[in-house]
Amino acid sequence: MGAQNGKDLLVKVEMTTGGAFETIAGLRATRISFNAETVDVTSLSSAGGWRELLGGAGVRSAAISGAGVFRDAATDARARSIFFAGQTPLFQVIIPDFGTVEGPFQITGLDYAGSHNGEATFELSLASAGLLEFTPE
Repeated sequence: MGAQNGKDLLVKVEMTTGGAFETIAGLRATRISFNAETVDVTSLSSAGGWRELLGGAGVRSAAISGAGVFRDAATDARARSIFFAGQTPLFQVIIPDFGTVEGPFQITGLDYAGSHNGEATFELSLASAGLLEFTPE
């Protein structure tokens, strides 16, 4: 796999419960992180005193973050309503030449900023809120 355009990593939100997804407009930088907690089962009888982990036992999670400028009133309004209502709708993350991650996320941070001689900007943070599905490209 060769180098990819960063602008091709897209974060999409389900606009209605009918499954219509739209790219969150204005994002200039996006990131998705996957995490898995470990469960340490090391004992006195562990070979050579090395730590042992219990496979598949820890909590898995994902986090999405993005930053950008306002460009689309509909997706901006949707993000605000999701945050203030504490909803966990479906989101999609399109990772170029890798695949699509889809599942429920909660918006855990919504920051707005601006300076007197620049554009208004926003930052968005999301935490996974259930089972995520991966569809390879």
